[in-house]
Amino acid sequence: MGRMTQQATPSAGRKTAVLHRMVMPGHTCPYGLKAKYLLERRGYAVDDRWLTTRAEVDAFKAEHGVKTTPQTFIDGVRIGGHDDLRRHFGLKVADPDAVSYRPVIALFAMTALMAGAASHAAFGSALTMQAAEWFVSFSMVVLALLKLQDIASFSTMFLNYDLLAKRWVPYGLIYPFAEGLAGVLMTARALPWLSIPIALFIGTIGAVSVFKAVYIDRRDLKCACVGGSSKVPLGFVSLTENLAMVAMALWMLAMLA
Repeated sequence: MGRMTQQATPSAGRKTAVLHRMVMPGHTCPYGLKAKYLLERRGYAVDDRWLTTRAEVDAFKAEHGVKTTPQTFIDGVRIGGHDDLRRHFGLKVADPDAVSYRPVIALFAMTALMAGAASHAAFGSALTMQAAEWFVSFSMVVLALLKLQDIASFSTMFLNYDLLAKRWVPYGLIYPFAEGLAGVLMTARALPWLSIPIALFIGTIGAVSVFKAVYIDRRDLKCACVGGSSKVPLGFVSLTENLAMVAMALWMLAMLA
């Protein structure tokens, strides 16, 4: 096996663990750092052994018959990588394919706080009707931003359920731009003759599409609302997003009357 550099000497009397991780001039393995932190939190003195070259990494993998680093050993027994270490301690390991509402909860929480902060700065109170309007418009802008990060992936996922996109594929590419434009204009209360029809159009089609896919066809799909890599289930959240756009457009229309 290639050279390994021991970076720390365990304290006498403490339970110890040996950790082999990549620490190269151009790369320090983040999972190695997380494994070291987890071990230290659990009260282990870490015998921290660095793999500083590709040759050392390859030799270590070949010797122990493993495909990845870091690797942790406790009492001479190989525990494995960071996820294996979490399992060893009875901790939860994230499932990359699991569905979760966390992204949209975080998004709406932040846009609500932003709207309240903007309202407080402008009017001296976070609880105003303007704050409610900004919450919707800010959310539209941020949702559009997330879609635009990888518009090709978004449009592909969008084709799974949007009724208009299925008939006219380019609509999937237009949608995030339209949502973002309407959100910006509604935030500024500018060009209502443009923002209101856009929000009504895309919000209505979106709401009908989601309702049909989820509540009529009973399809189990992921929502493209926060981008093409979303693990958010299609359903109530996406329906709410579209209905909020429609409600915002109708509210602004009523204010113009």
